Amino acid sequence: MKSLIRWSATLGLVGSTLLTSWFGHLPKALALPEADVLKVLQIPVFTITTAEGGPLIATLADNQKVTQVFMSQQDADAFLGKLKEAQPDLAKQVKVQPVSLGQVYQLAIASSKEPEQLKFAYIPMQSAVDSAKKVLSESGQQYEGGVPLFILRGGPEQAMLTIQQNNQEVIPFFFEKAQIQAIVDRLKKEQPELAATMKIEVIPLENLIAALHQKDDAMLKQIQLIPSQETIQFIQQSTQSQSGQSQPSSPKQ
Repeated sequence: MKSLIRWSATLGLVGSTLLTSWFGHLPKALALPEADVLKVLQIPVFTITTAEGGPLIATLADNQKVTQVFMSQQDADAFLGKLKEAQPDLAKQVKVQPVSLGQVYQLAIASSKEPEQLKFAYIPMQSAVDSAKKVLSESGQQYEGGVPLFILRGGPEQAMLTIQQNNQEVIPFFFEKAQIQAIVDRLKKEQPELAATMKIEVIPLENLIAALHQKDDAMLKQIQLIPSQETIQFIQQSTQSQSGQSQPSSPKQ
């Protein structure tokens, strides 16, 4: 653990410049190269799509068009289940579709240039929201919406946790508090003095996306999103399924 964990003091992702909602407010100029943004956002999320592959769109009272992006496949499935009860004919025409968060980002960028902009409602896991509320309340803050991401700070400078991976240092942003709590618990045993300085913080995913879009900061490229355990299992199952499909079939006797 000692050789894997580092602390980054130079990436100010929780500054006041991040406290603006990305939802529907994209600037025209792209600061960080799109390829770098997509690399950070290469995790699966779940949408409801039509037979043609387009997103299921809801039109609000003010004629604003909105589509939902679920962080949890189970939540997306639950939404589809409710849709089958409320609008069975419509439900027959749609399905849950995994896409990368990067693809959603690209669609949002393209939509921002259209006269009738499509907005994206990011739906967090309730368990993550509950954890975020608890973390924020302990520091006198309130949860104000969005998809919570959990980071870890520690050391004399309250620097951000970094992890050595493939000879590179990455800055992990976790979708679940339990994942980062496991690191804290391990450090309490191995480095109790350091553990005493540690603090879990919450950053909305929407604010992170805004930073990726607006800031030309090389440190942003080091961020790695750590999916929930549910999504990790989905990735593993998808990988196994693809591996099985790629295997040549045995010749018939």
